[in-house]
Amino acid sequence: MSLRDLPSVERLLQMEPATGLIALFGRSLTLQALRERLEAARSEIRSGSASPEPADLLAQARRDLETWLLPSLDPVINATGVILHTNLGRAPLSRSARDALLAASGYCALEYDLERGARGKRDQHAEGLLNRLTGAEAALIVNNNAAAVLLCLTALARAREVVISRSQLVEIGGGFRVPEVMKQSGARLVEVGTTNRTHLDDYEAALTDRTALILQAHHSNFKIIGFTTEPSLADLVSLGRRRGVSVVHDLGSGALLDTAVYGLEHEPTVQESLQSGAAVVCFSGDKLLGGPQAGILVGEKGMLEKMRRHPLARALRPDKLTLSALAATLVHYLKDEAKAEIPVWQMLSAAPEELRGRADSWKAHLGQGEVAPGQSTVGGGSLPEEVLPTWLLTLSVARPNALAARLRRSAPPVIARVDDDRLALDPRTVLPEQDAVLLDRLSTALR
Repeated sequence: MSLRDLPSVERLLQMEPATGLIALFGRSLTLQALRERLEAARSEIRSGSASPEPADLLAQARRDLETWLLPSLDPVINATGVILHTNLGRAPLSRSARDALLAASGYCALEYDLERGARGKRDQHAEGLLNRLTGAEAALIVNNNAAAVLLCLTALARAREVVISRSQLVEIGGGFRVPEVMKQSGARLVEVGTTNRTHLDDYEAALTDRTALILQAHHSNFKIIGFTTEPSLADLVSLGRRRGVSVVHDLGSGALLDTAVYGLEHEPTVQESLQSGAAVVCFSGDKLLGGPQAGILVGEKGMLEKMRRHPLARALRPDKLTLSALAATLVHYLKDEAKAEIPVWQMLSAAPEELRGRADSWKAHLGQGEVAPGQSTVGGGSLPEEVLPTWLLTLSVARPNALAARLRRSAPPVIARVDDDRLALDPRTVLPEQDAVLLDRLSTALR
C-alpha cells in the first residue's frame, strides 16, 4: 500500500464524524488526534500494513480523544482495610468538609474582612479554631507537614544548628528523607546518639551558642524495638529551658484524640506536645486528624509570627479549598462529634460485631463467599504495626488476581486485596453508603 492512499487531515475534517468530534472535543484537540493517527498509519504502512479506511482513522481518533480527557483522579471504593491509604488519598473527608469545599469553590472571603470591607488574612479561617482546640497561642497552615518542617527550620534556624537524634533521621513517603528536607532549610544538622539509643547527655553535649533548636521527630511511621532509649519530649524541653534553646516537635500524624480508647497504642496528641512545653508542634492534616492534606504548625506566637513573615510562607500557603475543608474538620472536634462525623474516626471506632454484620450481609447478597476474621491497619505513616480486629468477606475463585483486576476496572473502581489465594474485602474502610455500589460491581465482576 502507498502512503498516497492515506486521506489528508482536511479531507477527514470534511467527513460527518469529524463534525461530531469537533463539537465534543474542540477543533484544536481533534486536529491533534487526527494528525497523530495519520502519523501512526504512515509508520504502519512503511512496515507493510494496509492503509486504514478514513472511517477507521476517525474512530481511532475518537478513542484517543476520549482516553486523553478521561479523568484519572477517580473516586474509588477502598475495601483493603487500610484506613489511611496513602495511594488512595489518605483520609476521606466528612460530609461537612465536602460541603465546605463546594461552598468555597466560587468567590469566597478568603482574604477579605467583611466587617471592614478591606483586605483580610487567610490564616484566620483555621487559626482561631486550632488555638481553641489545642490551647496554642498561634497557628499557621501550609500545604503539607514536610513543608511545615521546612518553613520552621528556614525561618528559625537558617545558618545555625539543629540538634536531632540519629534514631529520628527517617525517610518519609516518596523517598524524601528528613535530613534532606532539613538541609534545604539552610540549617546545620547536628546528629546525636546512635540508631537505637540516645541519652539526654548526648543532646546537652551538642548544645552550643550556635544551636537554634532541638528537634524531636516522632516515630509515626516506624518502630525501634529491643535495646533502645530516647529522652522524652518533656526532658528535652527541660534541658532546652536550662540552656535557652527551644524545642520543635515534628509530630507527624496529628492525633487530636486518644487512639488508645479504640484498642490501639497511644499516639501522642498535639495537645500533649504543647502541654509538655514544645515551642512549635508540626503535624499533618490528612492523617489522624482526618482532614485535607495540609501541614499545620501550632505553638508560641513569637515563633509562629517569624514563620508567617518569612517569604517561604507565601510559596507554601494553602488554597481556599484546603482551608475550608480543614476548618470544617476542626469544627467536628470542637463540637465533640469527631467520632460520629469524621470517617477516619468512624473507621477506627467501628465495633467488630458491626463489621461482621456488614460482611454477613454482603455474603447473603452475593450468595457466595465466606466471612472470616481478619485485621485492618491504620496506614498513612501512623501507628506502625498496629492492627484492629475485623471481619472480611473472602471469595475463593480460580483466579483471584484477575478478579481484583476486573474490580479495579469497574466504575467506580473497587480496590480489594488478595490473601492466601482468596479475594478479601474489609468493610471497615468501605463507607456504609457505598455498600450497594460495591455489591453491584462485585456481582458484575463475578459474572
